[in-house]
Amino acid sequence: MKTRIKEYRAKFNLTQAELAQKVGARRETINFLEKGEYNPSLKLSVKIAQQFQVSVEELFIFEDGDLD
Repeated sequence: MKTRIKEYRAKFNLTQAELAQKVGARRETINFLEKGEYNPSLKLSVKIAQQFQVSVEELFIFEDGDLD
């Protein structure tokens, strides 16, 4: 799974730490998400999407095999 978190963080001028604080996660979690090394819970996905005022589908890009 790919994400557009880094792109949206730049648009909103947020650091990983600032985003993490706003959504109740650790900075390391945001880092792993951006690198595609972690699949977030639905709750965290929604919180991050709400922070950027976009849909979960806009923020997270599923590739072939991601949903198997």
